[in-house]
Amino acid sequence: MGETIRIAVLRERATGESRVSATPETVKKFIGLGATVSVESSAGATASIADDDYRAAGAEVLTEGAAKGADIVLGVQGPEADLLSGVKPGAWIVAGLDPFGRRDRVDAYAAAGLEALAMEFMPRITRAQSMDILSSQSNLAGYKAVIVAADLYGRAFPMMMTAAGTVSAAKAFIMGVGVAGLQAIATARRLGAQVSATDVRSATREQIQSLGAKPIFVESVAGIEGEGSGGYATEMSEEYQKAQAELVSAHIAKQDIVITTALIPGRAAPRLISDAQIATMRPGSVIFDLAVAQGGNVEGSVPDQVVEKHGVKIVGYSNTPAHLPADASALFSRNLYNFLSAFWDKEQGRPVLDEEIGNAIRLTQGGKVVHERLLG
Repeated sequence: MGETIRIAVLRERATGESRVSATPETVKKFIGLGATVSVESSAGATASIADDDYRAAGAEVLTEGAAKGADIVLGVQGPEADLLSGVKPGAWIVAGLDPFGRRDRVDAYAAAGLEALAMEFMPRITRAQSMDILSSQSNLAGYKAVIVAADLYGRAFPMMMTAAGTVSAAKAFIMGVGVAGLQAIATARRLGAQVSATDVRSATREQIQSLGAKPIFVESVAGIEGEGSGGYATEMSEEYQKAQAELVSAHIAKQDIVITTALIPGRAAPRLISDAQIATMRPGSVIFDLAVAQGGNVEGSVPDQVVEKHGVKIVGYSNTPAHLPADASALFSRNLYNFLSAFWDKEQGRPVLDEEIGNAIRLTQGGKVVHERLLG
């Protein structure tokens, strides 16, 4: 057995970030593996977790210096390098690190001799599903998008038959059927909307139908799957984009609620809805742009603001999961625990990464940036 490993949980500093990277549940599990855990005071406050809950789970709660002597620092978003003074040489930073958007921070981790592990680079393979922060957080984001849209929409979602007459069901259209899109479909269906959905990957047709929604696909352009490496979407040919735009334009004009979810890792979000298309929708309709923080799928969407154009309300949050902080934190912290515990070496009393997952998520090591996607 090596010396006891120390795991630090810091309070998130990013604007609007209400999540926390460990809960009393995961703290207790880490201690069960033989680690000691230090938690910065009030780290869980915005996620409805009190310092005393962490103490009861066995953590040491510190008002300052929580990272001192840490072998592993957990975060929802990567902590700035100046918060990490006093960590052990070569300490791991395990968090969502936004490697493309915050390359300056990645370089600072390298300069400080830290090993930065970007959880959003977790490969989409079967054994890593329980470690996938993008999936766990997207699931909640898809749900929240529909709830927010329903709140902004001036009518009811379900069909209602009353003595005073019938209220017709809202029509909801989900663009992009990844994890967020599937949850959006399920949530809109539960609320009683008539739901349709589209995606560039034709393989999603059955998933859409299995949730009771209507698939909207280009039939005339063959042989374009849109499936990139690792289960992510890729960009489409011009021919497909044109045919898709025409189909979507005709469909969108009849919709009350549109949720857009399209993201391409490391790139600006693809534009799905133009101002001209918004103008065809009826007044009172609502569009929720889940990609607004990456440049937006919707022309004119602004992070954290409700924008009204042509009588249509357009909304999107820069950090949608942070609007459900308790559940988002519970799932995120389990992703981190599942990751570290899967590689826990009992002899060494610490996690030891294998090549497949280690190489996929490791950004920095030995004072250098080492990830191939950040080199060249």
